[in-house]
Amino acid sequence: MYAHIGDRLVVESPSTGVTRRDGEIVGLHHDDGTPPYDVRWSDTGDVTLVFPGPDAHVAQLGEPQRPMPQTTLTADRTHHGSLHGGDAGDVGRRLAAARRRKGLSVEAVAERARMAPGYLSYLETHTADPGSGTLMRLADALGTTYAALQGGGTDRPPGRGSALRDPHLLDLGEEECRGLLSSHGVGRIAFTSEHGPAVFPVNYEMTNGIVAFRTAPDSTTASAVDQQVAFEVDQVDDAMSQGWSVLVVGRCRAVTDPVEAERLDEAAHTRPWAGGRRIDWLAVDIERLTGRRITSAAES
Repeated sequence: MYAHIGDRLVVESPSTGVTRRDGEIVGLHHDDGTPPYDVRWSDTGDVTLVFPGPDAHVAQLGEPQRPMPQTTLTADRTHHGSLHGGDAGDVGRRLAAARRRKGLSVEAVAERARMAPGYLSYLETHTADPGSGTLMRLADALGTTYAALQGGGTDRPPGRGSALRDPHLLDLGEEECRGLLSSHGVGRIAFTSEHGPAVFPVNYEMTNGIVAFRTAPDSTTASAVDQQVAFEVDQVDDAMSQGWSVLVVGRCRAVTDPVEAERLDEAAHTRPWAGGRRIDWLAVDIERLTGRRITSAAES
């Protein structure tokens, strides 16, 4: 058995040849591509070291996958949660949202897409990687597009999708706001520069009750020091017409304590995307924290 990074390891039923489990090979331990492999399983997202048995084979990139049987779905739900559990992937969430918008049952969509209802249920509730043919049939059955189900169009401004039939706007509590902030990533800082109001995206960290980001001494963002600023983080899914936003208001300060700066360096999850020598930390002490989430009333 030989594999490359990105290939899939498929475990099949020895009697029917139906896929019981599959995952992406994300790590090799031998230069010649022989086992064992580090595999990220589609059903759980976990990465484990695998010594493939006789019921496993390597599928090259682009090779179509076989649907998982209903018996496996039942077992997986027992171990990984209910139909609307927290282990659905992005594709699954978009599939479920598109189906609910149409007011269709799993069985009705599965019949239109010429697939087993159990497999569609699996796609909606687990992290999976269906083939392009499967997604194209589902897009046609749901009256949407292949790109929309994949989350395409990220290079276009969000908000172009159709609004939810019955949207629900929910104010978030402080604990949930802090949890969303702690996911890290990119946020936007708004302040008054020498040229007027300004908003800049920055890579940030959330630690010890502050929002911190790195900058350069001569950058525009450095002029935010000693100002009352706003810092906003959001996540928008245009295909599902829903998302959330969190807003921090507080005073921005330069981190001058070497111990605090070192702690931020050690905790940093990424380097500034803008590149360059951005080693000065700025911190926003949280004085006011609010957030909102838009979702379907049926999911509230």
